[in-house]
Amino acid sequence: MGASQRHERVIMHVDMDAFFVSVELLDRPDLVGAPVIVGSPTGRSVVLSASYEARRYGVRSAMPMARARQMCPQAEIIAPHHWKYREASARIMDIFRTITPDVEQLSVDEAFLDVTGSIRRLGQPLEIGRLIRETIRGELGIPATVGIASSKFVAKIASTHAKPDGLLLVPPERTEQFLHTLPVEALWGVGAKTSAVLARQGIRTVADLAHTPEQTLRRLLGATGEHVFRLAWGIDDRKVTPERVEKSIGAEETFADDVDDTTVLERELLRLAHRTAVRLRSAGLQCRGVALKLRYADFTTLSRSRRLSEPADSAHELYAAAAAQLAALGTRPMAVRLVGLRAEQLEPAAGGYQLSIDGSEDSWRNAEAALDKVNSRFGSGGVLPASLLPQPHRPGPDRNGAAEPASRPAAETRWGEPKGS
Repeated sequence: MGASQRHERVIMHVDMDAFFVSVELLDRPDLVGAPVIVGSPTGRSVVLSASYEARRYGVRSAMPMARARQMCPQAEIIAPHHWKYREASARIMDIFRTITPDVEQLSVDEAFLDVTGSIRRLGQPLEIGRLIRETIRGELGIPATVGIASSKFVAKIASTHAKPDGLLLVPPERTEQFLHTLPVEALWGVGAKTSAVLARQGIRTVADLAHTPEQTLRRLLGATGEHVFRLAWGIDDRKVTPERVEKSIGAEETFADDVDDTTVLERELLRLAHRTAVRLRSAGLQCRGVALKLRYADFTTLSRSRRLSEPADSAHELYAAAAAQLAALGTRPMAVRLVGLRAEQLEPAAGGYQLSIDGSEDSWRNAEAALDKVNSRFGSGGVLPASLLPQPHRPGPDRNGAAEPASRPAAETRWGEPKGS
């Protein structure tokens, strides 16, 4: 890094490739290179993860399994093992923290890392990116893609371009050139509706948008106009913000496509409430607080907490608290990328429960405890509440309005230079 770049931040976005599939293939090496889908093979299930070989046939995450089987009948279907993914995720995050303490986990398989302070110790950015990939491959046996830039936004786009199993550095002095080659849908906050508005004005690329007066964009898009104008010039000052380790239990989900439908968010909160409640009961714990977490399309993260009137370990109580917090937020500024629910202020459940007059809490706990027993015997997807059965597929645009990249050979490079230079 030259003198002019010495004070530039160095941000990495590290994303596992087809994470659930990659973890499952560790126990099924015979399926490497074949189309593989992770998801429940029975019932009205959806695709949780698909190998790049399956993606070539159009299979995507969150697609109904029946449709995926039609598109790729030769695919091997593997039932999910979530404990494996949690274990692998914890090990991956531990690896990241050996590189830098500034790790912002986005989901089970991706994170931002600020490695500015690690350069003196570990070498130049490409060397650090290569070290991360080699360490994950060596210790876990799975591939990772790394995007490197001076901001979160550009690092995320770089990793998308490097997938699968690649490494791409966008130097600060080439950021604008890199961004201006992209379609306008690459910008966070530009979905199908916004893209259509821009297209009617002849704005189809990031370069087009960057050279449109900011005042014009504000008139067309409101507050979003200023946001996308700044991104078009690579301006993203958000810091990597490590999350504190809390004494809590929770779950979160990153959507395949950003969601602005409240009904979909509530349904996912119910699913997360059940996952969290199962973990509470299996650990013999109850909680006195529930937190809601939302991450918007521009990666802005919002958290809200609510103290419960009485300690709880039932999904019914957790969901009620989280749904109330979601409703209290009112109109959201943009679509949601991630939703999370967390049980806080944990305590042993041995102290008993304060029940209402009609005993409704105990009824919910007994019903959910019965579900625990059934699912412990037949698998976590054996019995679900009716409201959590997969809904009919509603096709929609990709988060950035673009198709997922096709599988390409592994590559690591500095943007703007020939590969291998």
